[in-house]
Amino acid sequence: MLNKNFYLILIISAVFGISFWIGFNVNLLPAEASINAPIYDELFKILFIIGLIIFIGMTIAVIYSLFKFRKRKDQYGDGDGIALEGNLTLEIVWTIIPSIIVLIIGLYSYNIYDRMGGMKELNHSHEMMTSNTEKIWAGISQASNNEVASNNLSVEVSAMQFAFLFNYPKGEFISGELHVPVDRKVSMKMESKDVIHAFWVPEFRIKQDIIPGQPTILNFTPTKVGKYPIICAELCGPYHGGMRASIIVEEESDYKDWFNKNTKTEVSL
Repeated sequence: MLNKNFYLILIISAVFGISFWIGFNVNLLPAEASINAPIYDELFKILFIIGLIIFIGMTIAVIYSLFKFRKRKDQYGDGDGIALEGNLTLEIVWTIIPSIIVLIIGLYSYNIYDRMGGMKELNHSHEMMTSNTEKIWAGISQASNNEVASNNLSVEVSAMQFAFLFNYPKGEFISGELHVPVDRKVSMKMESKDVIHAFWVPEFRIKQDIIPGQPTILNFTPTKVGKYPIICAELCGPYHGGMRASIIVEEESDYKDWFNKNTKTEVSL
């Protein structure tokens, strides 16, 4: 007859196998549309698998306990149960294992954030930043300052209750939609005119707070042509749920046509 250890190993192996299979085959995220998306999805997949292992494992343990330790017909009184108070080994185990998991997740998250460009210096040479005393706050960048300064598309974003406005300095016009060319770096300087807002594009896996009096920079590179929602992810007032805009990712030629139709004077891009 097979012993309990065999069944325990079999159950643990099944839990890990099911969790990894679901983690690698079930996609809960929207389409990937920027160079940051695959990097972010790596972290989400790891967290999803860890969560599944814990959820499935705990569910099995609870169901097993309900049947194994249920009150029998011939059992009288509540009973004292198993004495767990003062079990040093158990306390060490359930302290060390979660600590190791949290440490690994923290280090891996830092690595992901660094690969996304979160640890790079912000582009303080942004052509729209004319004030030497202006403090630029956190942002995401996938390129060095020189690369951003020479190759990026610069856009100024103004957030207000309850809309986003996009200013294109080179064309000297403002649009209610954000148009960008595919596979080209975009650098946005974002400011709020009233309360805290947030610029969130789920398909790009980017989200940046927009704070009054504290300009923020957000850099990204779209990789897939299409129309994607821009959502305010900070509660900003009674019509917060309606504060949305669209980002239109186009081929370079289509973007140039749109840009030249809206600009005051045709410029070279």
